[in-house]
Amino acid sequence: MNELENQKNKGFFGWIERVGNKLPDPVVLFIILAAIVVVISGIAGATGLSVEYFDAAEGENTTVEAVSLLSAEGLNHMFNSAVDNFTGFAPLGTVLVTMLGVGVAEWTGLIASTLKRLLSNVPAFLLSASVVFAGIISNIASDVGYIVIIPLGALIFAGAGRHPLAGLAAAFAGVSGGFSANLLVGPLDAIVVEIANEALSSAGINYEMSITANWYFMVASTILLTIVGALVTDKFVEPRLGEYKGDYRPDFESLSKVELKGLRNALIVLVVYAVIMGILMFPQGALFRSYDEALGTESINNFLSSGLLLGIFLLFVLPGLAYGITVGKIKNSSDFVKGMSESMSSMGNYIVLAFFAGQLINYFEYTNLGTILSVSGADLLESIHLTGLPLILGFIVVSGFINLFIGSASAKWAILAPIFTPMLYNLNIAPELTLIAYRVADSSTNVISPLLNYFPMILIFAQRYDKKAGIGTIISTMLAYSMAFLLTWTILLIIWFLFSIPLGPGAGLTL
Repeated sequence: MNELENQKNKGFFGWIERVGNKLPDPVVLFIILAAIVVVISGIAGATGLSVEYFDAAEGENTTVEAVSLLSAEGLNHMFNSAVDNFTGFAPLGTVLVTMLGVGVAEWTGLIASTLKRLLSNVPAFLLSASVVFAGIISNIASDVGYIVIIPLGALIFAGAGRHPLAGLAAAFAGVSGGFSANLLVGPLDAIVVEIANEALSSAGINYEMSITANWYFMVASTILLTIVGALVTDKFVEPRLGEYKGDYRPDFESLSKVELKGLRNALIVLVVYAVIMGILMFPQGALFRSYDEALGTESINNFLSSGLLLGIFLLFVLPGLAYGITVGKIKNSSDFVKGMSESMSSMGNYIVLAFFAGQLINYFEYTNLGTILSVSGADLLESIHLTGLPLILGFIVVSGFINLFIGSASAKWAILAPIFTPMLYNLNIAPELTLIAYRVADSSTNVISPLLNYFPMILIFAQRYDKKAGIGTIISTMLAYSMAFLLTWTILLIIWFLFSIPLGPGAGLTL
């Protein structure tokens, strides 16, 4: 073991990686965790564990009881739902469909040639900041960043002669750690604001937030997280990873005339495709626009959350075809299919992992253990009787911890909003501030939660560049981002609070 590896294994982060990587294979680990959930659910069900909270959707108090998987009904559920848990695992179809398109672009050489063309003489900090920024901005299109920006982040760093895992980590930090930040108002804003408004209304509070309630703060957050993410990448993560010694070796040779012609043709196809998609999405009455109840007008939010996947597939396939035909990589239909087939062959491990991850996440949801944990955490915070800024900080800590166990931002907020939004309102804290505190906590700890839906996919992408990468590698690498994002983002919120800066148009911090 050389000096660099010795240094990497030292300290807290080295300990996290060593311990994490000594855990069983991720597939086996998910099986063990699922078994633990089954046992805990049996104990919780036998003891009658339950919680009560106000359900904003129903407008009344709801009692949630732990459901045992060791009962006759629970055992039937495990067997009867196994296939649906797998096929309904949220990231599975998204990842596979997108990778079909990416596979064509990668197999033909389009991605490699594009990166060689774009990455010459790019300063290291600017490259890191660009990857983090692209990840943050990608959340305007829901989960697309997970399957497009993160693997591209690794390729971009590799193409620049840098460690691909550092690029993957920077992209993951932007996409997931900065999930709530953006320069634009997106579908997530509409969802969380609607949930909060429903919670307020159900509690008899005549107050309604707009979809732009957190916009000013989110714009500032985008700039802050981009800088922080780039600094963490360049000053901590990449030095700790050291020199890349894996099997992936990008081609640094200059592009040939045929390759340059291929890039030109691919760019022409890309521009034509972008224009067509723009016509379908943006003009009033366009085919991809539909009425958005949250906005009270037409928008493309429904398309962004549901229909964009096929658009991303074509975004890679069409330029990939143009490039492949030009350079002679694609000579017939068999060559076209071969590019997609090779991409799918590398996803075998992910498919196996997705089956067991889908079971674990479903068991956790079915047993109500996540809801019980969330409500119990909220009750604990309420019992401390904090007020003002200390209460907001306590809420951030509780929400960040709960986020480790429940990945969905909207699902957690549907549980926490009816508890905290009215409670903090009655303590003179504006709902806009409660919402932004939740979003800061919810985003910051995403990247270190093995129960995040996309965590198995991140692990598989990492193993493309480092076959020894395990859960410990991912968590120890991303922990620095999580800590830095949570700390600096919270400090930004404190500054916002102390100087009473509006969070959005007409959105104050206190009532």
